[in-house]
Amino acid sequence: MRIAIVFADRVGIAHEVLAVLARRRLNVVAVEVEPPHMYVDAPELDPASLAPLRADLTGVPGVRDAVAIDLLPGARRRLHLDAVLAALADPVLAVDAQGAIVLANPAAAAAAVGSGGGGADPADLRGTCVGTLFGDAALRAELIATGFRAPAREVVLGGRPYLLDVRPIAESAAGGPARAAGGVVILNAPSRLGERLHALRNFDEGGFERILGDSPPIRELKARAARVAAVDAPLLILGETGTGKELIAHACHRASARAERPFLALNCAALPENLAESELFGYAPGAFTGARRGGKPGLLELADRGSVFLDEIGEMSPYLQAKLLRFLNDGSFRRVGAEAEQRVDVRIISATHRNLDQMVAERAFREDLFYRLNVLTLRVPPLRARGDDILLLARHFIDRACAQTRGPTRRLTAGASAALLANAWSGNVRQLENMIFRAVTMSDGPDLDVADLEIATSRMAAGEPGALADRWEDAVAEFEKALLNRLFPAYPSSRKLAARLKTSHTMIANKLRKYGIARG
Repeated sequence: MRIAIVFADRVGIAHEVLAVLARRRLNVVAVEVEPPHMYVDAPELDPASLAPLRADLTGVPGVRDAVAIDLLPGARRRLHLDAVLAALADPVLAVDAQGAIVLANPAAAAAAVGSGGGGADPADLRGTCVGTLFGDAALRAELIATGFRAPAREVVLGGRPYLLDVRPIAESAAGGPARAAGGVVILNAPSRLGERLHALRNFDEGGFERILGDSPPIRELKARAARVAAVDAPLLILGETGTGKELIAHACHRASARAERPFLALNCAALPENLAESELFGYAPGAFTGARRGGKPGLLELADRGSVFLDEIGEMSPYLQAKLLRFLNDGSFRRVGAEAEQRVDVRIISATHRNLDQMVAERAFREDLFYRLNVLTLRVPPLRARGDDILLLARHFIDRACAQTRGPTRRLTAGASAALLANAWSGNVRQLENMIFRAVTMSDGPDLDVADLEIATSRMAAGEPGALADRWEDAVAEFEKALLNRLFPAYPSSRKLAARLKTSHTMIANKLRKYGIARG
């Protein structure tokens, strides 16, 4: 039985309490003193003996009461600590001032016996030197020399790389500065780091519900994307700049079996070859001047069991094309400057606005890599081919811009709506979003008109005929021709187009003939 004795603290009271227990020949296996309580674990004490024992204990000057308890506070804290450590997915070690392990969680024990995990006992690691555990003799000396404030570095445990992070355990010294009594070592696997990076980068991303639009091309794209998302194979997304290829890629990841794993992206056109290689594949310690001490995992390691999105794959250098092809063939790669090969399970989703078929014919892109990437294909339609969605997207961007600028709600005038439908949109959805944001930011009134959208400027930049029309009749004709050209691909008959524009079939047929777009 375990009891809690309430007392008024004075010199010698603990000795007198233990003397009472000794006279009753009770074996005491644990004692904890936290004034005004003394906690005692006496296994031979039974409930029937507690009342007379309480009478003897309260006879000791200063002792007020003795009651039964279920656990000693120290034992309760150890149980709670063990539960917390067991719940942590990352390996955690507590080491003493000499660098010897005093406590380890199950994840650390599993990692120590290899990536296969299971069957290890954390108690087996107690007393092991951290330098011996990680196969790095200098690690222990560095931790001690820095007071367990060493910078993060990469280590290898059980054949797998981890990022080691250490925090000191300070011991208060009376009248002096605190001394390091050891430290807590936390090991972060690249895949765990990737999950956190994914959460930071994609906190507001969604699935197919975030792809706005209800035009026939978008409905067809969503239906096809939902099917290819479920197939665990490389996916190539084609489309003009600004059509939202990364949004499609993220939606496909969210609809796949890898949805709970990281989705990380690399723009192949944004970095020179050497930086793109280290970002994608990582690098070993000392791989080049200025490299992070201990090396660095690349996106492939960080996204293990997830997806990596390679945007503008057509801009990838021939050297990186060859290295990526090797990875796609067998799932293995080498870090920059490393000799050992690593294997990860990553789905590659790539995208480009370039004509890869033509690049292959011109030997500007590897044919074998093209076929490895082009297992599944999605083609994102340009904004001009989805006229039904232009106003829907515009209103969405207006609401978002008003929220960002904390301004009043705005609405499009009839003229502005017509101008948006007639615009060329060479920059696609991104151009529309930027135009709307600029208009909301720079205008004052509740309505957005043609002048606020600065569409004339964008049309001249796009080189459209009639952008500089001087006569009313010419401007109207250019507007009609542009509008019919935008909508006709989605409504390829005069009757469908008339229904879309809510006007007569005869008028639309005459306009189509007039501008040579099609026969009515």
